[in-house]
Amino acid sequence: MKSKPVIMDHFSTVHTSFIVNFTFINNITILTGDSGTGKTASFSFIKECMAVNPNILCLNYLDYQKDIKEIISQAGGKLIVVDNADILLDDDTRKYISLDDKNQYLIIGRNPKNLFATKENLFELVSKKVGEQTELSIKAYL
Repeated sequence: MKSKPVIMDHFSTVHTSFIVNFTFINNITILTGDSGTGKTASFSFIKECMAVNPNILCLNYLDYQKDIKEIISQAGGKLIVVDNADILLDDDTRKYISLDDKNQYLIIGRNPKNLFATKENLFELVSKKVGEQTELSIKAYL
């Protein structure tokens, strides 16, 4: 499913020796890939920005006992970033996300089931050295 981002086309932040530089082309971006590639580190850097940017909402394994669907259904106008999505999102919540037109999603996980995803939604993390820093960006997975 391809739909234009509703909250932001681009997110960028600098954290010590890392630059996170993501360009979004869809309302639902699924970030997948091997362990140890920097997905959760990227989530941590984005989560730090949540304190100063009210348009960002981050959820991860610490929110496991919470009603995730209820949290996101009450949110509006947010980039919702979900790490550990494979364990955090049940099928009902995934279906809700796939039809949500008031928020934008960055889903970090390996299972796109019930998100009505196509190859246009699947991305992987790319890292490259830029001087003394490492830049993290996303590129099409397939």
